[in-house]
Amino acid sequence: MRIAIVGTGYVGLVSGACFAEMGVDVTCVDIDSEKIEGLKKGIIPIYEPGLKSIVVRNYDAERLHFTTDLTSVLNEMDIIFIAVGTPSDEEGNADLSYVMTVANTIADNMNKHLLIVTKSTVPVGTSYRIRELIRKRLDERGLNDLQFDVASNPEFLKEGAAINDFMSPDRVIVGVESKEAENLMSRLYRPFLLNNFRVIFMDILSSEMTKYASNAMLATRISFMNDIANLCEIVGADVNMVRRGMGSDSRIGRSFLYPGCGYGGSCFPKDIRAIMKVGEDVGYEMTVIKAVEEVNNRQKGILFHKFNRYYNGDIKGKTVAVWGLSFKPETDDMRDAPSLTLIESLLKEGVNVRAYDPAAMQEARKYLDDRIYYATDIYDAANEADALIVPTEWKEFRLPNWSILSKIMNNHLVIDGRNIYNKEDMAAYGFEYRGIGQK
Repeated sequence: MRIAIVGTGYVGLVSGACFAEMGVDVTCVDIDSEKIEGLKKGIIPIYEPGLKSIVVRNYDAERLHFTTDLTSVLNEMDIIFIAVGTPSDEEGNADLSYVMTVANTIADNMNKHLLIVTKSTVPVGTSYRIRELIRKRLDERGLNDLQFDVASNPEFLKEGAAINDFMSPDRVIVGVESKEAENLMSRLYRPFLLNNFRVIFMDILSSEMTKYASNAMLATRISFMNDIANLCEIVGADVNMVRRGMGSDSRIGRSFLYPGCGYGGSCFPKDIRAIMKVGEDVGYEMTVIKAVEEVNNRQKGILFHKFNRYYNGDIKGKTVAVWGLSFKPETDDMRDAPSLTLIESLLKEGVNVRAYDPAAMQEARKYLDDRIYYATDIYDAANEADALIVPTEWKEFRLPNWSILSKIMNNHLVIDGRNIYNKEDMAAYGFEYRGIGQK
């Protein structure tokens, strides 16, 4: 079987590399020639643990190929995956221009049966729009008898754990509308079936909705716990104890019950806005989802609020160490990261920011230019700081040398946006500690 994956961003590159690892002949396509040439040399444009070794190994084995020209390989393929970006526009709609550009290229050049699979996160009904576009163009080309299929195969990869998620998935969702498409996708995912992983076939519209519904549920749990955490602080309860009590209920479980300073990244914010817009377009208000976004937007300001309140608003000229810039550990992705909300608020009030992140320093410059100091390590960031604020729970932040920090910081204040430290331990080292949802 030969497949092409159009788009070598996070979804496309991880998917292509992992399919190749399972023995599939994969061609990854991208219009960015610099990126493609870099991939041929083993230069990976995103930070994802384990990805480079898989890309290099399969490229050397000639199972993984890279090109900028979809038309040159299109009719050699059995399946074409569309894995390009679908960013939000100003109104919250998913921007489908990249998806439709790929669909147009396919429609203008295909001359054999193909299965066109949407892997990008798209609004419900997008696969049908692709089908209509291609059918119309084929008819215009006089290829009325040329048949093709469309399918939906949304991804559920967690940044920082994408390789494991792809190779050992909770489930694989596939939306199809013909037996031939189902047979092709079954062949492609047969290695996963052999390992007893679940491949769930359904109709296309339900498949597209499953992606949005899944992310909306996870985002809802996050915002719910952040709401509970804020109430805990006010009434004197400890959200860590509350979380343990809730998570012990088998109907609730422990996953995604950790309070913090808000969610970010490439999926949750974008998908929440998109599903609300889908509802709006059909005259249905997604009331719960709207509240989820409102809580998250408010929660992103909580770290600045705690810092500002500690100093009674007298913060101009102070220095803050920020540990963690990416929206979560094990990635360099800073899209909608809580750290950006924090840093912009600090800079607006004349606070000096010294920041460090194990992976996102280069990415941070795209957002913050030279408005902050980019530290070489956690101690360089904390030097002469009036507060240490932790938006991202990287492992290397968990056991720092507090004795060193107590000597180099101007004031011993720690604001922990992910509750990774123990309040009693902080007090023993002479630090004042502020967590999320704690007394």
